[in-house]
This record gives sequence, structure tokens and C-alpha cells, in this order.
Amino acid sequence: MEHVTFLVVVVIITALAFDFTNGFHDTANAMATSIATGALRPKVAVAISGVLNIVGAFLSVEVAKTISGGIVDDKLVTPPMVFAGLIGAILWNLLTWLFGLPSSSSHALFGGLIGAVWVGAGMRGVHFETVLQKILVPALVSPLIAGFVAMTATYLAYTITAKARHESVTSTFRFGQIVSASLVSLAHGTNDAQKTMGVITLTLISTGALASGSGPPLWVIAAAGLTIGLGTYLGGWRIIRTMGKGITEIESPQGFAAEASATTVILASSHLGFALSTTQVVSGAILGTGLGRRLAQVRWGVAGRMALAWLLTLPAAAAVGGVAAAVATTGTLGVTIAALVALAASAGLYAASRRDPVHAGNVNELPAVPQQVAA
Repeated sequence: MEHVTFLVVVVIITALAFDFTNGFHDTANAMATSIATGALRPKVAVAISGVLNIVGAFLSVEVAKTISGGIVDDKLVTPPMVFAGLIGAILWNLLTWLFGLPSSSSHALFGGLIGAVWVGAGMRGVHFETVLQKILVPALVSPLIAGFVAMTATYLAYTITAKARHESVTSTFRFGQIVSASLVSLAHGTNDAQKTMGVITLTLISTGALASGSGPPLWVIAAAGLTIGLGTYLGGWRIIRTMGKGITEIESPQGFAAEASATTVILASSHLGFALSTTQVVSGAILGTGLGRRLAQVRWGVAGRMALAWLLTLPAAAAVGGVAAAVATTGTLGVTIAALVALAASAGLYAASRRDPVHAGNVNELPAVPQQVAA
């Protein structure tokens, strides 16, 4: 580990900071529907999710390899570039969290890295073919697949149980939600925790501490898993509210269908090394359940704002990452300036969130913003 300099340590800490924001930003993916239907109490839900995210982090490293040696050329990347990319991802995560928008932490990371490496090493530093195949195509296809499967499952669930007592159906599917939400958390750990592993591994490869093409060491896996688990436990209540109450009113059969559909898509993608957005998959599944239940109301205004955030995530994070790289790659002073600006911006976003706090006690209240409703 003689290649690990102070700058590398700073980059690793920053990567874990991103991992932490990824955790609380994406808690909603696993637990929003279970909290909304009352299947799990809010604090119990985030505790279960946190533990299972840690477990999931140890189950696969295929996505980590995609990040460390797939989307960018690890021979051209330097620690300041990785640091700049992480800044772009963290600031976008905090901004979308402030507005309660379930945007993709994954795409924020990809965008930040792409922008930083493009500025620092030129276009040849980015593997655009891999970006297209393993990021952009899954981003378009995965929420559609999850939405269609969830819509079909919801329709079948209500059709099969049409003559059963409502109370029995609700209690049965609430129990099922505990299992399905837990599986989403486990799947989330197999996909999202690996992205930070990949970033740290990329940094170690860029300094010669690891050979090109190496997978993440055990200590990297453990650190990334524990950090995303902690972030998940603290709960991203603002986004949980949007996904649980903002898109459509969810009943327990819908929640089970959404979670089961999302788990299937996420685990399949992790096995194939596709670094997809779990946020987009789960959001697509929730929207699908709204379409699959007769007379359900879908708030298309919320869905539209989410779609806009999805479209802006990668280019916005890339722009911030590129600007940060232009400063950070000038030397130690540049890294210091970029870090101070990022800290100030992060503190400002957190302070803004305290004006309208969302917590476990009010997470199931409807958002105050007027919503456009369609049957």
C-alpha cells in the first residue's frame, strides 16, 4: 500500500461520503411502499434495509468491475479526476434530495466521472460504447420492464383476490411486503454499494496500488457496504414520502407487486454487470402498480418532475464534475479549493432542508406541492 498517498485517502473518504448519500437517497427504493401501506413502521423499515444492504454488498462484484475498468480508461484516470467526479455526484444527490426527487445516485456518479475524466484526460478517457451498452440502454429499458411486470402483477393480484375479504388480502400482502422489501434492500446492496467499491478500486488502480483490471479488495467491499448501510438506516425521508405517497396511493398488493418486480430486475442486472439505477427501476414499478389497479390515481405531475430529473442527472453531474476537474487537476491547491466549495454547497443544501423537515413522524403525509391527478 505504499502507493496510497494523502490525496488517495481524501478520494477514498469522499467516495465513502458519496456512498453515504447514496444510502439515504435510495432508502426509498426498498422501503417507501412498505412504509406507505403500513406493512412496516418507518424506523423498523430503514433498520432492516440498512442491514440487508450491507449483506448484499458481499454477494457480487460484477458491477464494481464495470465501474473500475469499464466506463473510463483506468490507465488515464488520476485521483483528482475521481475526486472531481465524486463532487459532481454528491452535490446532485443533495440537490435532488432537498426537493424530494428520486433521481439516480448511480447516474449522478457516472455523470460526474465521465465529466471529470473528459476534462482531465480528453474524450479518449471515456469508453462511450460501454456507457451506451451498460448504462444508457439499461436506464431506458429497466424501468419499462419493471413497470410492465408490476402492472401485470398488480392486475393479477386484484383479479385473483377480488372475492376475498379486504382485511385478509391486506394483511396477507403486508406480510409479503416485509419479504419483498427485504429482497429489494438485498438487491440494492448487490448493485449500488458496488459503485463506490468500483470508484475506490479505480483510484487504487490509477496510483498503482492495484493492477489494472483488479476487483475490489475485501476491505473496500466491507467499507462500502457498511457506509451505504449506515446511510440507508438514517433514512432519506423526503424521497420516501415522494415514492410512497407522491406518485400514487399504494395498497399492500401494489406494494408487494412493485417490490417483487423491482427485485427481479435489479438482481438480473447485477448478475450481468449492468450498473442500472435502482431508483428508476423502483419508480417504474410503482408507476406500473398505479396503472395496474383499477381506478388508481397516478399523479402525472410528480412523474413528470421525476422524469425530468432523470434526464438531467447524468449531464448535470457531468458538468459539475468537469468544472471541479478543471480546478482539482491543477494541483493540491486546486483540490483544496474544490473541496471547500463542495463543503460549503453541501452545508447550504442541508440548511435549506431544515426549513421544511421530513422525518419518520410525518413521512406518510402527502407532499404540500399541488399535484396533477389523472385516473
